[in-house]
Amino acid sequence: MKLANLTPRHFLWHMEGEVAVIRLDRPERKNPLTFDSYAELRDTFRDLAYAEDVKAVVFAANGGNFCSGGDVHEIIAPLVGRDMKGLLEFTRMTGDLVKAMIHCGKPVISAVDGVCVGAGAIIAMASDIRFATPRASTAFLFTRVGLAGCDMGACAMLPRIIGQGRAADLLYSGRSMSAEEGHQWGFYNRLVPEPELEAEAIAYATRLAQGPTFAHGITKTQLNQEWSMGLEQAIEAEAQAQAICMQTRDFERAYRAFAAKQKPVFEGD
Repeated sequence: MKLANLTPRHFLWHMEGEVAVIRLDRPERKNPLTFDSYAELRDTFRDLAYAEDVKAVVFAANGGNFCSGGDVHEIIAPLVGRDMKGLLEFTRMTGDLVKAMIHCGKPVISAVDGVCVGAGAIIAMASDIRFATPRASTAFLFTRVGLAGCDMGACAMLPRIIGQGRAADLLYSGRSMSAEEGHQWGFYNRLVPEPELEAEAIAYATRLAQGPTFAHGITKTQLNQEWSMGLEQAIEAEAQAQAICMQTRDFERAYRAFAAKQKPVFEGD
């Protein structure tokens, strides 16, 4: 499957080499999500698992903000009138976006600037790597609209990133986590000045795209699957995963390049 020429209706997409750059496109409202953008993002990340021409993804900010969560008027207001069946249909769809990001087989790097709240914070959380500007403000603010903090996998994923106590603080209170807190706690891998943020995220993604991309997909799979494994299961799973990777041409290319004292050129097979 080829996705490089994708023309989505509800978000922006462009390619930087083999890196897809995604950004929400409602900067005048700090880039809220809608029913349509949720669904199209979910379907796109599902398709990315089969895309041969995309090796990594950057989810970028737009207009100085990342995402303000679900649109108050276009999502929250209609949900008030839905029955249980309709509500569960929506909450499962939002969770399916996180599942699709996890299973897309590509490294996902979020480049966060400004507001990153609600479902926007979840998108950042579900990414593999997170860069932010010093002014990024991140909040899992579900309790502030009368909902539980357990949204879209937050109670499973956030404690594994920043620790149980810190996650509990953010999920109960709905307060904003500063960029400095996020960096100290391990939520953000790197803080980057705003003018350099997107370029640095794309440069990082490009380095990954030039690496052994089949092996990157295996790494992503193991990082997620081993959450629910015991240590012995994990060691065995990794033994099988490495044996699979040792059958790739990239493994042989790396050896031949090393023997020739050259830098390996990986091709993802």
